[in-house]
Amino acid sequence: MPKVTLLERQKKNSERVNVYLDGEFAFGLNIMDALQLKKGQELDEQSIAELQHKDEIVKAIDVAVNLLSYRPRSKHEIRQKLRKKEYEEIVIETAIERMVTRGYLDDHAFARFWIESRNRSKPRGKRALSYELRNKGVSDAIIRELLEDMVDETAGAYDAAQKRIRRMRGKTQYVFKQKVGAFLQRRGFNYEAVNQALETIIEELQETEPDYFAEKEDDWS
Repeated sequence: MPKVTLLERQKKNSERVNVYLDGEFAFGLNIMDALQLKKGQELDEQSIAELQHKDEIVKAIDVAVNLLSYRPRSKHEIRQKLRKKEYEEIVIETAIERMVTRGYLDDHAFARFWIESRNRSKPRGKRALSYELRNKGVSDAIIRELLEDMVDETAGAYDAAQKRIRRMRGKTQYVFKQKVGAFLQRRGFNYEAVNQALETIIEELQETEPDYFAEKEDDWS
């Protein structure tokens, strides 16, 4: 059986170790698994395969943690990213399981983050949010719970419409309702929420800016 002849920290990554067997480079390992080895130790094929498998899991977790440093992600997103890196399925699932256990991956927390982010910057209705979260692999049970708890459709439609108000000055109320209403529907807000938000906004504009709306029918340009 080949013997470990050298354990050498990598120059570009001090958290990894080059393992030499019988005087030749054999494979790299993360430092924690490399600490289990010592010079002169014999390694059979099964032991080598197990070490490399464990190292693949560590590397997959490192990739996932790097992705999570930019923003929270769902388990489905991490799974898809690791598949693109061509990790084996057993490596991917083991890595995900460990990250869930350690609290790095949590679909409930991810969905809450996603909804909060949308509510702050780009308000969307429950229909649109549900579609987005399903695409991220979040379960229907989590989606239903959080949308019920966190999303006020009317308030969201009102906030989303504010970004359209400036460009609609000089239009008739009819055109205003049609264009802003269509925009809100594309954002996934339900019919009732859209109508309530539009009525509130129109009343506010009539009070604060009496000349905001045109009296005659406007074109749709």
